[in-house]
Amino acid sequence: MNTPLLQLRHVRQRYGEQQVLNDLSLTLHKGEIGCLLGPSGCGKTTALRCIAGFEPVSGGEILVNDHCISNAKTSLPPEKRQIGMVFQDYALFPHLNVAANIGFGLHRLPRSERKVRVEEWLQIVQLENAAKKYPHELSGGQQQRVALARALAPRPALLLLDEPFSNLDVSLRERLSLEVHDILKNQNITAILVTHDQSEAFAIADKIGVMFNGDIHQWDTAYNLYHQPVDRLVADFIGQGMFLPGKIIDAHHIETELGALKGNAPLDCTVGSIVDVLMRPDDIVHDDTSLQQATVIQKAFKGAEILYTLQLTSGSKVLSLVPSHHNHGLGEKIGIKVVADHIVTFKQKTG
Repeated sequence: MNTPLLQLRHVRQRYGEQQVLNDLSLTLHKGEIGCLLGPSGCGKTTALRCIAGFEPVSGGEILVNDHCISNAKTSLPPEKRQIGMVFQDYALFPHLNVAANIGFGLHRLPRSERKVRVEEWLQIVQLENAAKKYPHELSGGQQQRVALARALAPRPALLLLDEPFSNLDVSLRERLSLEVHDILKNQNITAILVTHDQSEAFAIADKIGVMFNGDIHQWDTAYNLYHQPVDRLVADFIGQGMFLPGKIIDAHHIETELGALKGNAPLDCTVGSIVDVLMRPDDIVHDDTSLQQATVIQKAFKGAEILYTLQLTSGSKVLSLVPSHHNHGLGEKIGIKVVADHIVTFKQKTG
């Protein structure tokens, strides 16, 4: 494969005595969209600011198109990095209209070329009829698209997005995340965003880095993060699920209260060891004909589906996502079965 457009190699960053980024490494190729996903305080925004040039690094290096833009000794100024950025609050200029905001970073271009570039981006973000409006006259979604167009109009090598949808309501956030994904893909833009919202990450990114305490625990596709988490922290953070105790039968089979399940035993566990088995809501299927029964102890209506929390005979709990026409009451027993091609196991938590 070609040289990655963005590379972080063992990047470290600290504020005084506080280590914020420990040993951060990732690669992003031309046209790919990456995401740093994690809880508040995990270091994801600091990583983005290091890439942008707003924060120095204390170790490692950051490369764009195989050229080092930041290491412990040197740091290219932000304006020379060919990096665009969309801020959390959009940071639009209130005294400039939409067209002028989009054209703000194009002052080095001849006027005629600048005009063509602005019109091109007005069309891409579907704001041709709002060119003369001012930011206060726009909706949140329109402001977000203006900020995106302004960042991309100078044709940067890389686009950074810092919590770009956090100020929007849920329905608008979902719609715009898909719109932004389509715009970036259609224009073959390489981008990396920061968010704590899994649905945003899943909707936009090709690769997602799940971060905790300054480390990326897994840099992978959304599918693999959900179905093949590398550790318990990633498994707990991504999606929903609960752990059942299980006994290792052999390297690929685990005995549980719900029967023998196919999965890989942890490398540091032997036959007969007790492990924790991750059960996702889509692994547990409602089945009226099943002899395996579970009691409804909690339910969350989600429109087309109901998320049930079910208690097994042993007292262990599992989740099940069931079509909402199966509307069962609290305390009711329902039939269930496991439908999982491959389950994930971890060494049992102790203490």
